[in-house]
Amino acid sequence: MFVDFFLELKKAKLPVSLREYLTLIEAMDTGLADYSVDDFYYLSRSCLVKDETNLDKFDRVFGKVFKALEPPAEGETHEVPEEWLRKLVERTLSEEEKAQIQALGGWDKLMETLKKRLAEQKERHQGGSKWIGTAGTSPFGAWGYNPEGVRIGQNQNRNFRAVKVWDRREFKNLDSSVELGTRNIKVALRRLRRFARQGAATELDLPETISATARRAYLDLRLRPERHNAVKVLLFFDVGGSMDPYVQACEELFSAARSEFKHLEYFYFHNCLYERVWRDNGRRHDEGVATWDVLHTYPHDYKVIFVGDASMSPYEIMVPGGSVEHWNDEPGFHWMERLLGVYPRAVWLNPTSESWWTLTQSVQVMRQLMANRMYPLTLDGLDRAMRELSR
Repeated sequence: MFVDFFLELKKAKLPVSLREYLTLIEAMDTGLADYSVDDFYYLSRSCLVKDETNLDKFDRVFGKVFKALEPPAEGETHEVPEEWLRKLVERTLSEEEKAQIQALGGWDKLMETLKKRLAEQKERHQGGSKWIGTAGTSPFGAWGYNPEGVRIGQNQNRNFRAVKVWDRREFKNLDSSVELGTRNIKVALRRLRRFARQGAATELDLPETISATARRAYLDLRLRPERHNAVKVLLFFDVGGSMDPYVQACEELFSAARSEFKHLEYFYFHNCLYERVWRDNGRRHDEGVATWDVLHTYPHDYKVIFVGDASMSPYEIMVPGGSVEHWNDEPGFHWMERLLGVYPRAVWLNPTSESWWTLTQSVQVMRQLMANRMYPLTLDGLDRAMRELSR
């Protein structure tokens, strides 16, 4: 198997020598990796990869050769979660059936009808088209379908059609310690740099030390402040809902940004910017930060980066009370305009494919609010966004 691994690396055009392969075998003989796949992965990578540009190739070859190295333990069994069985009530419709279902006709009509249903309904319903229930075509409920409705009692998106969610949802914070995949992102972020020497003098200034020593005829050490990136960044992450599939990409970006920018402040929001943001998703209902406080705390020389798919009901941007989770007295576009008025250097990174943007009305609206400064969350998109912020 190890010989096959070496040959596959050569086949993938990694510059691996026989001497490096023998070094790996010697390390295995001494028991450095024991019987752990993770230990063997890091040991072989350190022995066989000399350039970080080859790490992706190495990972692909390693996965191909050793993907079945640790089979499940003998006799191991898994229970089917009860919630999976409960999903049997979920309604699945064909595209033709979906096209026949009519929306109620706008935000005001939807809210008015929901108020009446809450007052009239006395028991549980399933499979219908009117009452609040499950597995139906009613605009109100869960595990069914309606082109424009209020989701009640369902823990995640299915059809991405709800204009409001009548539940308290919990989101997870992004992990800033993620490293896999961040190295290329760091390279792209480095375009946004403005170096300065500020703070305490802690670094040896070798040219000045030599000059001062020569002038005084004795050793005269000179120190200077450490040189660092002086760019200041405000980072806003959209979390939850339709952003769940992009958590890994956002974590990689977050991790890279934390290491590249000395002056970095971050906040979370959901779908659109409103009167409140937060730093901790676990306590977002209790410890939010007023958006006005953000605008009054951080000066206008901060660069702003939004990260989100901008995929939502247009009501969430344009209508008071349109927020999918709470009642907002002012529409989201008012808050976007206020923030962009304070921070003129701002971009939006969208993790969805750029070819899909014209298919979603809310993405087009948000793109207009951002004066077309929306870029895909790809290496090329990051590069273009950093060039925009560097102007």
